[in-house]
Amino acid sequence: MFLITFFFGLQEMTVEEILNINIKPGWKRGTKIKFPEKGNEQPNVIPADLVFIIDEKPHSTYTRDVKDLVVTQRITLAEALTGYTVHVTTVDGRNLTILINNVIHPDYEEIVPKEGMPILKDPTKKGNMRIKF
Repeated sequence: MFLITFFFGLQEMTVEEILNINIKPGWKRGTKIKFPEKGNEQPNVIPADLVFIIDEKPHSTYTRDVKDLVVTQRITLAEALTGYTVHVTTVDGRNLTILINNVIHPDYEEIVPKEGMPILKDPTKKGNMRIKF
């Protein structure tokens, strides 16, 4: 909600208006939402556009890498050599269990297809979840 001030001759009038922003899955930092001519108004001047810019709130588990979600797991040397089961909760609340039987080295990444961010141009597709150790 924001307030708009209109000038009528020498009189000033403040109007309250509610603008809705429907955040779409997959929007990233820097996405701009523009409301044409909803900015401050002055006599004999076309109102400016009101622009909102999307920012991302840090997540406690994931970081975003374009369309992928990256999660880092801390494991012991024994787990790295003998196998490890990753238990992770997705951003939409599902619990995933991923069994890793490979030897895990410092550069190892386990890729979980289609568990990342929705792709804006095709919301039926998603990026990947990348698990780092």
